[in-house]
Amino acid sequence: MNLPYEREEKKFSDEDMLAAGKKVLHKEAEALTSAASRIGNEFVAAAHLLSRCKGRVVVSGLGKSGHVGRKTAATFASLGVPAFFLHATEGAHGDLGMVCRQDLGYFLSNSGETRELINIIPYFKRLGAPIIAVTGNVNSTLAKEADIVLNSHVESEADPLGLAPTTSTTLQMAIGDAVAGMATLLLGLGKEDFALFHPGGSIGKKLLLRVSDLMATGDKLPLTKESALVREALFEITSKGFGATSVVDNDGRLSGIFTDGDLRRFLEKEGVQGLDLPVYMAMTRTPRVISPDSLAAEAIRIVEEWEVSALIAVENDRPVGMVHIHEILKAGVA
Repeated sequence: MNLPYEREEKKFSDEDMLAAGKKVLHKEAEALTSAASRIGNEFVAAAHLLSRCKGRVVVSGLGKSGHVGRKTAATFASLGVPAFFLHATEGAHGDLGMVCRQDLGYFLSNSGETRELINIIPYFKRLGAPIIAVTGNVNSTLAKEADIVLNSHVESEADPLGLAPTTSTTLQMAIGDAVAGMATLLLGLGKEDFALFHPGGSIGKKLLLRVSDLMATGDKLPLTKESALVREALFEITSKGFGATSVVDNDGRLSGIFTDGDLRRFLEKEGVQGLDLPVYMAMTRTPRVISPDSLAAEAIRIVEEWEVSALIAVENDRPVGMVHIHEILKAGVA
């Protein structure tokens, strides 16, 4: 790493370094605990403002507070509260045009005196857009101009110098999470709603993708009558590629499953002549089944718990599909 000046690394023992790291975490945890003990109805009011907002939540800040603001806006949006981040400086140079009358301002500044942030307050006032302020100084200009003030005061920063925004930004972020969580309760959002906001990621897949989306059906479904010979069931196993076939009675109801493992065990017992015996003699009579409407994540849980590779999807006691663990993993559910 090329530095503008040479810097010699100080000598500390591993124990000293570990203690320093723990001290940072403890100080930040203490700040969160202290904040939790002092919050009041102002947080409830802020949550109501967010949940009732007809426009978008315009999150703004500068410096480290700006970085926290970006994350907070993303959290709001992911929980169903439309939001975007507005850089305070860019806002004063034209980007305020993105703000509408039905929007809500959510401003972050530890000092509450960030000039660039103060400069854009009059625009929100003219529009009649309310402002929620997250600040460590409840007597600041920002706090006085805001409709709701969320106190993010900390006794000290957690870094060894006590100067870098560490504890303060951690608390700012936690406050955003708290208000977002409260607004989510007011909006009555469920897991399905959350999944709709995350369709491309593993979260969305776990909450949206169902067994019916992944299972093989029709001609691709391995299906054998219980009166069929083992050799016929073996053909069904190998031709469909599931390593198993569902076994049904004369009425089409599921009576078992026949796997390549069942085949090996049966031939060890009966010899080659076992190929000409009926498959019901070799099948497993208690197959693991699942509803086609079940989430694919539930299928993952079952195959892991019972150490099987395929599940039979059943409706009205009849197999309608089969899903393999490989297909679930390929879909990115796990």
